[in-house]
Amino acid sequence: MLDFIQWLQNPGLGHFLLISAVLFSFGIFAIVTRRNAIMVLMGVELILNAANINFIAFSRYSSGSFDGQVIAIFVIILAAAEAAIALAIVLNIYQNFNTVNVDEFNQLRD
Repeated sequence: MLDFIQWLQNPGLGHFLLISAVLFSFGIFAIVTRRNAIMVLMGVELILNAANINFIAFSRYSSGSFDGQVIAIFVIILAAAEAAIALAIVLNIYQNFNTVNVDEFNQLRD
């Protein structure tokens, strides 16, 4: 029991990789199982956050440089732009088809 407590108190690379794997799994699960376009976008955001955790963890525990943090900031900027564009597309689809269910529309029209 004492070893487990010490393991929790001293986080290492394995802890961050475990958290990242769980987030990535939740993101894939959300993309595969959800029909709502907003939930699919949330799954993509979870996957991007899992990648950010990996970048920062490997940067911290391998070289000690700030390369991972810089890449993570670029990914966050990319995710913000992706969210804005994707929400605009979803609003346009809702305006044309009156649904955000990805199974109910299969073509985009003018």
